Amino acid sequence: MSTQPYELWNSDSQPALLASRDKVTGEWTFPAVPADSPLASRHTTVPVAGVGTVYSFTVIHPAPKAGLPPYALGYVDFEGPVRIFGRLVGKDRPEIGDRYVPRPDETFGYVFHAIHD
Repeated sequence: MSTQPYELWNSDSQPALLASRDKVTGEWTFPAVPADSPLASRHTTVPVAGVGTVYSFTVIHPAPKAGLPPYALGYVDFEGPVRIFGRLVGKDRPEIGDRYVPRPDETFGYVFHAIHD
């Protein structure tokens, strides 16, 4: 059972994040609109497919007392178009335009993992 109030991933063998597309405007939103939402009838659930491109990011430097290493958070653009915020992993310092793919994560629900060309 999911601990999220909504489903983040489809159940395919190749998991994809789920977003919603407005049936009238075509606008995409993430996460997907829950089925019990009053807005659900206006939206279709769609998978976020392919590789995304970093639009913007920041590197967080936790306080030394926390004992945590720095980590990156950023916005990643996908086809749709849809822009999703999340943790960027797999590279010490991301760059604008880097390519990332979404991956399931037990702690955060999803992360974006760098593609190294």
